[in-house]
Amino acid sequence: MSDPRLTTSSYLVLGVIDKLGEASPYDVKVEAARTVAPFWTVPHAQVYAQCDRLLDAGLLSQVRQESGRNRRVLTLTEAGRAALRRWLDDPEFVPVEARERGILKLWFGGRPELLAPTQLEEHVRTLGEYEELADDVGELLTPGQREALEFGIRYERMMVDFWQWVERRGERTTDR
Repeated sequence: MSDPRLTTSSYLVLGVIDKLGEASPYDVKVEAARTVAPFWTVPHAQVYAQCDRLLDAGLLSQVRQESGRNRRVLTLTEAGRAALRRWLDDPEFVPVEARERGILKLWFGGRPELLAPTQLEEHVRTLGEYEELADDVGELLTPGQREALEFGIRYERMMVDFWQWVERRGERTTDR
């Protein structure tokens, strides 16, 4: 059993398996894409690598299902549950890294009149999806899940407001 440096992706894997009770690496990948992908993505290959690392570290245990494709099913060990709990209880602040490609393009001289309409349309669409999700299943979510969804809604509202501002600013700049 090694003592690996756990990353946010490590905790994502532990958290998903904890929520599901047991899961194959494929199940983790699917559940992460279904739930947390809007605010935290993890490449599929990294999910499999993290499962192996966490298994080697003794934070996960594995059983092979004898029926079907002999897939491996992972569960948290007591050490894995304790590591996840310590991480959940740690109030450390880590600055946000907003990986918005449109913003990066603006920085390097992308033309706002080309970028803003598409960016605005996509953020309006995503905002609508989040608001619909909140209306449809908001009552079924845990408080933490509802708060994370609220973050998504507020973030998308802010991005809609930002791209509208970029459009208006471009119109004022062009009119001079």
